[in-house]
Amino acid sequence: MQTLNQDIQTGQFHHVYLLYGEETYLRLFFRNRLHQAIVGEDTMNYHYFSGKNIDLSVVKELAQTMPFFVEHRLILIEDSGLFKSASEDWVHFLDELSEFTCVIFVETEVDKRNRLYKKVNTMGYAACLNRQDETQLKKWVLGILGQQNVQITREALDQLLNRTGTDMEYIKNELDKLISYCAGREGITGADVEAICSERLENRIFQMIESMAVGKETEALSLYYDLLALREPSMRILYLIGRQMNQLRLVRELSAGGNNKDQIASALKLKPFIAGKLMNQARAFQVVQLKRYVALCVETEEAVKTGQMGEKLAVETVLIQIARRK
Repeated sequence: MQTLNQDIQTGQFHHVYLLYGEETYLRLFFRNRLHQAIVGEDTMNYHYFSGKNIDLSVVKELAQTMPFFVEHRLILIEDSGLFKSASEDWVHFLDELSEFTCVIFVETEVDKRNRLYKKVNTMGYAACLNRQDETQLKKWVLGILGQQNVQITREALDQLLNRTGTDMEYIKNELDKLISYCAGREGITGADVEAICSERLENRIFQMIESMAVGKETEALSLYYDLLALREPSMRILYLIGRQMNQLRLVRELSAGGNNKDQIASALKLKPFIAGKLMNQARAFQVVQLKRYVALCVETEEAVKTGQMGEKLAVETVLIQIARRK
């Protein structure tokens, strides 16, 4: 990201960029900033392509056309899938790229063995924009608040990230709500976060399982009814319970094998602080119990699909059985 920021600040651009990774907010943020820095609001020298059936001949013709009244012509190609199955023609296209043309590829996933990826990485800049860790997210949030001259307590910052998770787009939306809510006040408190910020469904599921882990059956059911009141489908809730039970099983097995938090995070492709939370939660269960609860979720889903149980009652039954360790 430092290279992207530096290029934007200096106006010295590579001829080709690849923005990829699982963090949508960062991909779109740097896509838009590069677009603005290279051609601004100029539409005559900007061309956008999306999807898997892009006509290379059209792209080539545009890339070879001199820009009008500006230094660069910009071609933006998004969600093309080219970095998994690009032909050699695309590699040759970059070899022949005019000095006045900039190309930006934006993709969610890439194959680093792909010839096109290697070509971009050699002649331009490939930026991996994945989920940020807790330290990076806190720094980012504080930077946004600093620009608005808004303070936030340490407790409120921790609470915000606990409620929102690591999705930067979601965090930014909740942060905007907080800034508006606290306008004219000294700063943001934990009470403000509690009053204003919505919790992601996955976080509610985590809390529900936390309640079941310590046998708080009534509390787990109360959280379930809250989700139903928010119009979350019972079967979606059941799926997430099963998924987390399976994740806890994997964490428990890896922990028993002597793996530490960082090793577990790497093996399961999680952020270390999330792996740490799962490790704490997994200690309340035995591996054999977690396997049984995963199977229970699958069996319950089948019972609902075959008409043997109603959706609401089915999930209630799963919650009760886990809380009672049955």
